[in-house]
Amino acid sequence: MTTALAVGVAAMCVTGLAAAPSDSDLEVVRIDPAAAPPGGRTVVHAFVANKGPEQTASPFTVVVRLPSGFTAQGPYFPEDCRTEARGRLVRCVFGPGLARFRTATALVPVRVDADVPPGTKAEGHIQVVGDDDRDPRNDRTPFTLSVDC
Repeated sequence: MTTALAVGVAAMCVTGLAAAPSDSDLEVVRIDPAAAPPGGRTVVHAFVANKGPEQTASPFTVVVRLPSGFTAQGPYFPEDCRTEARGRLVRCVFGPGLARFRTATALVPVRVDADVPPGTKAEGHIQVVGDDDRDPRNDRTPFTLSVDC
């Protein structure tokens, strides 16, 4: 390999490094999903806001945890969200670049198990995880899944 080519390859590797974290504050905003009947479906809106003061420089992950009796079933938004724990945990990765005072939302369709009785209220959680976030106190919030007739 010539010296010029080696320098070019080295420069590509250096520019591929992750940017330094920004001074951002990612906050999860509580939104309770619509009620659904046993065997029915609803959608969890995992809503994250960047309170700033800077645009995010690193990717962040939105994590949705569902209680017993509820299972995530795609399609998800974004499409590359991944499920774990037999559909009770969903992870959605968002790229860098969320501007100050802008939001990102993961949409997670949820099926209510057929044997969950009407009147049930169960608590799930949404959490945001990212290198840019400077205030962990607002990184997690509960939401209530309600079962109706």
